[in-house]
Amino acid sequence: MLAKLPTLISRALLELRSPTTLSFLKQIHALLITASFCCDAKVLGRILRSAALSLPGDINYASLLFHRIECPDISLWNNMLQGYSLRSQYDAAVSQFIEMLQNGLTPNEHTFPVLLKSLSNSSSANPTQIHAQIFKLGLEADSFVQNSLLWCYVKGCILESARKLFDEMPRRDAFSWNAMVQLHVKNHFPELGLDYFIKMRSSCAVIDEMIIVSVLNGSSMDGNIWLGRSIQAFYVESGRVKRDVFVGSALVDMYMKCGCCFDARKAFDEMPFRNVVSWTALISGYVQCNKFKEALSIFRSMLFDGPNPNQLTLSSIFIACAHLGALEQGRWVHSYMGRIGMELNSVVGSALIDMYAKCGQIDDAFSVFHRQPNKDVYSWTALINGLALHGLGIECLHLFSQMLQQGVKPNDITFLGVLGACCHGGLVHEGKIYFDRMLKVYGIKPKLEHYGCMVDLLGRAGHLEEALCFIESMPKEPSISIWGALFGACMIHRDFVLGEKVGKHIVAIKPEQSSGYLLLASLYSASKRWKEAARMRMAMRVRKVEKVAGCSWLELNGVLHEFLASDGSHAQAEGIYETLLGITLLMNLEEYGSGDDTLCLFGWEMGWQSDYLVP
Repeated sequence: MLAKLPTLISRALLELRSPTTLSFLKQIHALLITASFCCDAKVLGRILRSAALSLPGDINYASLLFHRIECPDISLWNNMLQGYSLRSQYDAAVSQFIEMLQNGLTPNEHTFPVLLKSLSNSSSANPTQIHAQIFKLGLEADSFVQNSLLWCYVKGCILESARKLFDEMPRRDAFSWNAMVQLHVKNHFPELGLDYFIKMRSSCAVIDEMIIVSVLNGSSMDGNIWLGRSIQAFYVESGRVKRDVFVGSALVDMYMKCGCCFDARKAFDEMPFRNVVSWTALISGYVQCNKFKEALSIFRSMLFDGPNPNQLTLSSIFIACAHLGALEQGRWVHSYMGRIGMELNSVVGSALIDMYAKCGQIDDAFSVFHRQPNKDVYSWTALINGLALHGLGIECLHLFSQMLQQGVKPNDITFLGVLGACCHGGLVHEGKIYFDRMLKVYGIKPKLEHYGCMVDLLGRAGHLEEALCFIESMPKEPSISIWGALFGACMIHRDFVLGEKVGKHIVAIKPEQSSGYLLLASLYSASKRWKEAARMRMAMRVRKVEKVAGCSWLELNGVLHEFLASDGSHAQAEGIYETLLGITLLMNLEEYGSGDDTLCLFGWEMGWQSDYLVP
């Protein structure tokens, strides 16, 4: 009976594909030792495979068994490699491969796919050396090995090697084509990725859900709505591609990034099943399109009908609350996080800090910041920008200094907050130093927003000519907002001559936009040049330039009220406009005098239209 014990144990392990507990394997091992069969390599190998390849198993226990087997064959080495890979111990898998080579074993076609998966996630990745080994062993024609090597190049963003390997592949399947599409989309070459998809169609390769998702991601990056619609029509009409949640979520994301909110919502409603990714794609899309009230509405529907939100969902909601000034709703979502036990990671923590800061609760923003276990550049940046927003320039610069002492490297958004703090605090000398350090110390090329901060800084301090010279020396073409910052400084310091030149330049750059006309009209009004102000308004009418209606929100007792300029749809519109008229009269008596022309002009500039104020 004892002689048959190893065979019985081996057969039992073969039939029991996934042992539920480690103790089960240890009992079998103990039985072998008791029966003096502890050195049976075949049975030990079976136990090793169960421990290594079954996730309830223990890779350390498998390693212990492995080193007790004399001369383990290549299949056992492969089992250990796969065991480390299954548990995301990629560096250990690479070390195991090196040890295998040192023991004189020759890898086979089953070794490299597992190794390459580990290598693509390892910190010591060098797929070129493995490529040479594959070529040396004559495995370069194996499609499974080739696809694994191609994917390793894709994960490492090694474009030229991936392209060369792909071009030399004798057989390309859907995985190969998808890898090339993802490679170029991931490296911000969406148009090249889309070219590979077109070539794939010509090759008659089978198109699956993975390639559809990759192409839709490329379409959203490239802003190619036409191709996105074509892909949707293809997979709906052909019937060859399964309509699953991944394709649906990619469709929602693509339409949102292309600004087609209606199509995104339609694709969302047509999905047979929606997961947290689908809901988050729709919510974040509305936020990106500045439809913050719609994002909050979808979030409420998600709480009632959908899955539990994740951290990305809540970060989008906090961004929406920040833009709307919806403090009470933001507080409720914050407490909801605590009720469901969600951790405060960098993404949601930074959004929460930003929300509290923009809603005027800087103490709460500090509280969230201090509770974050790991503060990265985004957490520091959110608080730095919050302090700058509140005009706390000295505190902002002090926090920036603390950030540098902690060894956290700033990014371009961090410097926007720092320069903004210098601007509001009138710290011209400090602002110039930080602007200079951006490129020289941290290697960050200034963007138009940074140049705009510097123009605003110089202009507010009264250095108008220096600000003008700064704009003219810019390596980039200055935007309207930069010229607008200089114009604002001219109005502050009442330099109407320079201001008029800047205003006319803005009109010449963008004659189809209302901003230049409105700026000039305000300048002429401030300098009491009423005919020129009227001429600007007439020019807008003649050229059919429409002013974009201003919009603001007010939260009262947890309810959001939206106000549009010249809109009387609010239930209390009549009382609101009567109150505004009274405030306007008082302001004119204090600042502008009591003339009817002044009152009408002031009302026109503010964008109010009522029975009392007629432009």
